[in-house]
Amino acid sequence: MAMSFDQYMRDMIQPMRDELTTLGIRELRTPEEVEENLPNATGTTLVVINSVCGCAAGQCRPGVAQALQHEKTPNNLFTVFAGQDKEATAQAREYFAPYPPSSPSIALFKDGELVHFIERHSIEDRSAGDIADDLTRAFDEFCG
Repeated sequence: MAMSFDQYMRDMIQPMRDELTTLGIRELRTPEEVEENLPNATGTTLVVINSVCGCAAGQCRPGVAQALQHEKTPNNLFTVFAGQDKEATAQAREYFAPYPPSSPSIALFKDGELVHFIERHSIEDRSAGDIADDLTRAFDEFCG
């Protein structure tokens, strides 16, 4: 019995999704879920743009995991998966202006305003610890 390509991709990326959802980060899989959550989030909100690439696996997701061990963390935690949940990712990116699309990337909002953004080029050549340090400095500045 042959497996469909879509099923194969779902099976392959599920562990990449799980790395974030097991941390308590909620996936936004549709544009409607993005619109129900991002504009209405109060306090601080972290949005991780997940990806299948090596820098997402080696630096981004582990850096986010380390940062979320910090004493100050955002009130709301969301993720969209670039290349998989394309419409949700496109909708979330509407809130990241003036930054161009970048996967992976990490956005921090305070009361709906984008206050910190880490683009792919600031992830791929840094360690997970460096990304965690970057995020925890932002958490200290913006999270209550």
